[in-house]
Amino acid sequence: MASKEPATRKGTRTRRERPSIEGALRERVKELTCLYEIVKLRTREEASVEAFLRAVVDLLPAAWRHTEIAAARILWDGKSYQSPRVSRIVQKQSASIVVGSIPRGTIEVGYTKSTPEMEEGPFLREERYLLDTVAREVGLFLERRRAEEEAATLQDQLRHAERLATIGQLSASVAHELNGPLGSILGFAQLSAKVEGLPAQASRDIDKIVQAALHAREIVRSLLLFARQMPAKRVEVDLNGLVEDGLKLVATQLSRGGIDLVSDLATDLPLLTADPSQLRQVVVNLVVNSIQAMPGGGKLVVRTLTQPDRVLLIVEDEGVGMDGEALKQIFLPFFTTKGVGEGTGLGLSVVHGIVTSHGGSIQVESRPGAGARFEVSLPILSQSSDARHA
Repeated sequence: MASKEPATRKGTRTRRERPSIEGALRERVKELTCLYEIVKLRTREEASVEAFLRAVVDLLPAAWRHTEIAAARILWDGKSYQSPRVSRIVQKQSASIVVGSIPRGTIEVGYTKSTPEMEEGPFLREERYLLDTVAREVGLFLERRRAEEEAATLQDQLRHAERLATIGQLSASVAHELNGPLGSILGFAQLSAKVEGLPAQASRDIDKIVQAALHAREIVRSLLLFARQMPAKRVEVDLNGLVEDGLKLVATQLSRGGIDLVSDLATDLPLLTADPSQLRQVVVNLVVNSIQAMPGGGKLVVRTLTQPDRVLLIVEDEGVGMDGEALKQIFLPFFTTKGVGEGTGLGLSVVHGIVTSHGGSIQVESRPGAGARFEVSLPILSQSSDARHA
């Protein structure tokens, strides 16, 4: 009597059908080919992150058993890189992309139709090994790119620091050399102005010499501030008072330029430990910068605010604004977007130097045609703590 196949018990799982030896060999070839192509991509120096991730997504579906219904996706840095049909996935497996020991993204591979159960849902054990290996390769690529970007940033910072040091030394040397002749010019011009019986034209010319010398002396002073050659005198100061003093100094320029000034100063502002002349210079330079950015007039807002441990000075204008390239360079010495003879390119670099020397920071927001907003943040420090850190 012929034997019968035992009946399948109700409720038992269907037997998992693994590929034949020939089929298994084809699967391993597909997997190794995929991994080989990804490793080749990872070693290419010129490959961008986006191009690499897109290429990996394109390679993955062909390595899975049911290629015709496979789809893949990589989620990284808030972006999704995906192959067609991803939205129709009904079964999937995933692996984390780890960079610097921290999970930063995910790789997903799935099928758009249900398939029989294998070792991991509808997926082979080898496909899990492949997905984990691909995730490691992607992590290594992204880690290398991060290290390269950090190295490039450090190199830029080093070059910038070296340039600043060189310019600082040159600025201090030039400023000291100019101080003597400028003092003589100014002194003799002021003496000449006191001579009785001077013709009116000569008196006007001498006055122009005095004004030019005073302007040159301010440039020299800016050079010395930038080069940190002028010692800071830290005392308790009222930022609102310094703002009011600075606005008085530029009142004529504001009126002549058709600038509508809005002064909004907080009434509960705490005292700061700072150099009053240097902070006044910050106010004047920022306001003058805004005036020059509004050749046709406009509104200028100067505001002070208090935070738990900081005081804010905000200067906003409706000027011509700046593009991203200019924003990257505005604090570099001698960089200016103004025409020849309209600016030295030192004003904002001096502001940056003064603010950072006081332990503060300065942020800028601007777009072409949309004005600019400068926010200076200064820490509230006691005089004793300031002296300890001087």
